[in-house]
Amino acid sequence: MILSSRRGHHLMAEINIIPLVDVVLVLLIVFMVTAPLLYRGVDITLPKTATNTIKPEVRTVLTITKSGAVHLDDEKRETPLSRLVARLSEMKKKSEGFAVYLRADRNVPYGTVVSVMDLVRRAGIDKLGIVTEPLQK
Repeated sequence: MILSSRRGHHLMAEINIIPLVDVVLVLLIVFMVTAPLLYRGVDITLPKTATNTIKPEVRTVLTITKSGAVHLDDEKRETPLSRLVARLSEMKKKSEGFAVYLRADRNVPYGTVVSVMDLVRRAGIDKLGIVTEPLQK
């Protein structure tokens, strides 16, 4: 849009976008180059030891089927809910870093999943993860 003034001068009422895009692209490149350098850690040389101080985590998988049956570590036979706390407590006593991963069918009622999670907590297990599948695009 061009506006005319009294003396015959023409004023431009449009913004020139090309220099703005150039500046934004240069700033983007600068940030992309400098960002990895900002998060660089401190260089140190760690001492060597004969023993390992990090203990491996023992994991077990707890599966809830469509019918509501509970299985520990892909066992063929069902684990009754009345025995679940005792079995998980026994497994936890054998190792310090014990974790449970819960796999539940998507058609299992929410209340069933929550009650099984409560039983896991009653067994004294703090590390409880839920296994899911990634979305397919």
